[in-house]
Amino acid sequence: MNRVKVITDSCADLSADLVKKFDLDVVPMYVQIEGKSYLDGIEMTTEELYRLVEKSNTLPKTAAPSSGDFYERFSKWINAGYDVIYVGLSSKLSAAYQAARIAAEEFDENRLKLVDTHSLSTGIGLLTLKAAEMAQEGKGLEEIYQKVSALVPKVRVSFMIDTLKYLHMGGRCSSIQLLASNVLKIRPQIIVKDGGMIVGAKFRGKRASCLNQFYEEAVGDGSQINRQRVFVTHSACSPEECMDFKRRLEELGISEVYITQAGTVISSHCGPGTIGILYIED
Repeated sequence: MNRVKVITDSCADLSADLVKKFDLDVVPMYVQIEGKSYLDGIEMTTEELYRLVEKSNTLPKTAAPSSGDFYERFSKWINAGYDVIYVGLSSKLSAAYQAARIAAEEFDENRLKLVDTHSLSTGIGLLTLKAAEMAQEGKGLEEIYQKVSALVPKVRVSFMIDTLKYLHMGGRCSSIQLLASNVLKIRPQIIVKDGGMIVGAKFRGKRASCLNQFYEEAVGDGSQINRQRVFVTHSACSPEECMDFKRRLEELGISEVYITQAGTVISSHCGPGTIGILYIED
């Protein structure tokens, strides 16, 4: 039985330490601004992205890897004797999964499997790490594929957006909504559902109060959360805010609470001050 290589894309928002620890391969997405294209997570940081946005007052554009990008990565590992599983961004949010599927047609289906996570950010990351753990245990491709696929509907992803500016610049909210949000100090919860994004609760008040409201909405008493692993993923939030969520989650008995920074692609859509809690439901 061949060893299994787990591949994801940069929208999984996994830190370099986690990529190394779990022996992952990451296919970068693209972010484009001021006429230049950058590899997500390689050629530009989130902080650099925000500086360019403020300077140019232009929203970045994002692009999926090409089928050629995926073919190159898949062939590298299959030619090295591995079976491959790709755990990727929701097909409803990007053309990445379709590009991977086109590339996969060039390989034996018994050597390569694709998982549409119907998720984004470390929602993808949660499933990727599950696949990687099984690969490190010596599980075969089909078993990993079946078990990870079964977890897809159990992933829970929600974020609190601090500013609607980026959603507005991207055409995802109107000027009236932006004005109302600024006047009323509304910070919406964005939930990933059925592979897409919907608006959940709307939090009002000072940021500290909104953060607490969001935590209560996303976590509740925590009884529904699988105790193995939870992600706190943010875009340019303070360490203190992230650590407060981490501390509260650890008090629930969560074994691993990872804090990760959203990459340039995810940050291009959500804007600074966004913070999320992502977990697998029991």
